Amino acid sequence: MSAEELKSYRLNSMEEPTDEMLEAIMLGVQETARKTTAKAKAELDRRFEEAKRQIKEYRQQSHGMQP
Repeated sequence: MSAEELKSYRLNSMEEPTDEMLEAIMLGVQETARKTTAKAKAELDRRFEEAKRQIKEYRQQSHGMQP
């Protein structure tokens, strides 16, 4: 299915999608969800690493330890 066919369906939702259209729509949703999940995980990992760094820095400062 071409992108133009899929786009035209989205603009005219009065008719039921064909199996091919439905599959294309679901694959698009799947890809979007996969990218969103990967981006969220990367941000969570970044925040976790930043928190670990801050905790380590705080402990070193509070106990007079050198890095």
